Amino acid sequence: MTKTDWWETFTKTGCVTDYLSYKGVGKEEYSCVQPKNRNVGERTLESVSNSDRMILSASPIGENDKRIVILTKEKGKISAFAKGARRQNSHLLGATNPFSFGEFVLYEGRSSYNLLQANISNYFMELATDLEGAYYGFYFMEFADYYTKEHNDERQMLRLLYQTLRALSSNKIPRELVRYIFELKTLVVNGEYPDVFHCTGCGTREQGVLFSCRNRGIVCEKCRRTVSDGIQINSSTLYTMQYVVTSTIEKLYTFVVSDEVLKQLGKIMKQYTGMYVDKRFKSLEILEMCLLS
Repeated sequence: MTKTDWWETFTKTGCVTDYLSYKGVGKEEYSCVQPKNRNVGERTLESVSNSDRMILSASPIGENDKRIVILTKEKGKISAFAKGARRQNSHLLGATNPFSFGEFVLYEGRSSYNLLQANISNYFMELATDLEGAYYGFYFMEFADYYTKEHNDERQMLRLLYQTLRALSSNKIPRELVRYIFELKTLVVNGEYPDVFHCTGCGTREQGVLFSCRNRGIVCEKCRRTVSDGIQINSSTLYTMQYVVTSTIEKLYTFVVSDEVLKQLGKIMKQYTGMYVDKRFKSLEILEMCLLS
């Protein structure tokens, strides 16, 4: 197959190995993950309606109520009150927990939204019995809460969150990889991602040999002496980042990588987000403590 043929194949399948064939490199550090069979009635992202939303966070108000933050497609991030949601017999008790995804009927009052009804299609219950998985999930929710805004089109972030929680729940992909993919794709959605296609020193499409956080991208062999914070990056790690940047959200979590690639990718993403994400996430601190214990 020609290079053009491989590119056309990649645009249809979204498979990372097809992307590597297009780039003309080996596939030994990657393997594709086949999507699990969907249960009868489970909806794909393509069939999610405009009224579908996700609970990012919930906090108690008084004795019986909750304040929830909901991510929506059409109105961005909104806050709402759920009266009586903490009562044991409330029909809103489970529906107002973080990760809950479905249709929420809201009434817009004078000063706030009020939740009237919810029809949850996915509670992501797998995370309720998995402490480490739940901490990853809470971090993703807090990360999304930081980047999303009110009165903004957030359909990309909603799709990304939903797909990420599905990948997290499936346990087919290492959770560290899910994290790094989610972080990088969130930066892509918000237009703040690093340049992984051109040397940030001279602008050529030469193979990057270093990643510079200060330069916000890769550096070629000729320009490597111009940076002081370069992180070694091999071709497989670079192609992984390129794939995440260019892939559709639905095809993001379809591959695994070698330990070496995972380690390099983790080092890059931790330094890059540490430099350019102006927030220290409490959920990430708890997650890191959990991983160390």
